[in-house]
Amino acid sequence: MQKRDELDAQISQVKRLEASVRDNIELIDLGDAENDADVVKDAEDALRDTLKDARSAQVETLLSGEADGNDCYLEIHSGAGGTESQDWASMLLRMYTRWAERRKFKVETMEIHDGEEAGIKSATLKISGHNAYGWMKTESGVHRLVRISPYDSAARRHTSFSSAWVYPVVDDTINIEINESDLKVDTYRSSGAGGQHVNTTDSAIRITHVPTGIVVACQAERSQHKNRATAMAMLKARLYEQELEKREAEANAAAASKTDIGWGHQIRSYVLQPYQMVKDLRTGVETSNTSAVLDGDLDDFMEASLAARVTGFADKVQDVD
Repeated sequence: MQKRDELDAQISQVKRLEASVRDNIELIDLGDAENDADVVKDAEDALRDTLKDARSAQVETLLSGEADGNDCYLEIHSGAGGTESQDWASMLLRMYTRWAERRKFKVETMEIHDGEEAGIKSATLKISGHNAYGWMKTESGVHRLVRISPYDSAARRHTSFSSAWVYPVVDDTINIEINESDLKVDTYRSSGAGGQHVNTTDSAIRITHVPTGIVVACQAERSQHKNRATAMAMLKARLYEQELEKREAEANAAAASKTDIGWGHQIRSYVLQPYQMVKDLRTGVETSNTSAVLDGDLDDFMEASLAARVTGFADKVQDVD
């Protein structure tokens, strides 16, 4: 029924677009025949609005992967560089949170480890919304920042690296079998805000899946039992994402593998000094409006990456004048 509702919505959207184009073309013809410039202008404005809707629908057609409609987890890890990279990791965390909020997605913090002086060492978010994983899946990789360091008294330019990793929340209909004997479970005290109970009991959970080396952690709840259940759900999601990667690698004859958080492995570069530029190194999409990007304006980059992933061409969805 859910799939049927999605298909019905897509068909209805196409019909609305067709009707809008047809009706407004007729209005333009009528306005031309009667020399009514206002009617022509209103119809042309309506066609431009229809074009925006069509572009949005075109992007949605790229989100047809097996798990694209699912919610997703986002992990962010700081790279080498201490306080600099930890501060950059916190900036990435804010950037993706703002992007999700722009799309009216729900954002939950699963776990977070603060840096010694500033920023974060790592964090895991759960982003919930229609096609959340489909939109976010191309963001996995290393992100590079170049700026004048606010932590350097000599005001020198620094380069920092942090990584993002995205994987889908496993649907209840997908059965992932995990042997308890393959798990190493550690408990520890949660960090950050949460009150006396959170900070004085070993409620946080870290689970290591020994055969694959996958590690997940959760400290979002006061209860160790609830944190364990959430961590197990995250582990299932990671194992499922791993299987999706294998299938995609077989289909495309090229496997995407995790890389070091450092030089030569970045997917996007954010330069704040000596000039302003954000550039995706996979698609060539770039912008000088760095403040907008860091505030969550990522759709152009995501569209281009999705198009490249689906069609093999590093172009974002085609613009039509």
